[in-house]
Amino acid sequence: MNNILSAIIVDDMPLAIASLKAELEDHCPNIKVINTANGVLEAARLLKNVQPDILFLDIQMNDGDGFDLLDIIDHSWIKVIFTTGSKEYAIKAFQYTALDYLLKPIDPDRLKEAVDKANKTEEQPKEIIKLQDGLAPVRKTIILHTQEEVRIVKIDQIVRCESSNNYTVFYFDDDTKLLVSKTLKEYEKMLPNTFLRVHQSHLVNIQFIKSFVKSEGGYILLKNTQHVPVSVRKRAELMEALDKLN
Repeated sequence: MNNILSAIIVDDMPLAIASLKAELEDHCPNIKVINTANGVLEAARLLKNVQPDILFLDIQMNDGDGFDLLDIIDHSWIKVIFTTGSKEYAIKAFQYTALDYLLKPIDPDRLKEAVDKANKTEEQPKEIIKLQDGLAPVRKTIILHTQEEVRIVKIDQIVRCESSNNYTVFYFDDDTKLLVSKTLKEYEKMLPNTFLRVHQSHLVNIQFIKSFVKSEGGYILLKNTQHVPVSVRKRAELMEALDKLN
């Protein structure tokens, strides 16, 4: 049996909110709608105090669009499902790591598929580690969105990440790589502190570092023999991180 997941619906059309709530009650009994908002500003104020498991988000609204909302809130761990009457924003939606993109009028089967995805991602394993300020959940996996798929990968299999304009290339320990629809800066916030930003374009899992080579401007030699440049201002931070590995 699936866990109960909390949800907030953001849409500037009251009938659309009522319709989605009814569909969820009829077809997705494990989803509990805890609140609704009729625009970007109202939703932003609401989400400062409440973090739902799922955000059902319209795109075109009277005071902005759904992307404006995602730009001003921390939605790192919220599963965003767009609900819209337009196909044209689908690619952009997945660049914002949307879990799904539903067209209005929403088909019940597609709604159930989207909620099933939310259930599966909620069931990802977590471990609890002790920090100075108490206990915090740390995910062992991360969800990576490309234009073709939504992939769940183990964080400890990620060797490094490299910026590619508004995208990020993930390199894995099996020598494969994946182009993902999000910036390196955003993943730097999402990944644990075992990942170190050593350069404007490079984020490295320190567990895969073999050595730091001081010649040729300074670079990291990884265990897979790849070279990663290190900026001058990041050298001290890198040295400190490597010392802690002893």
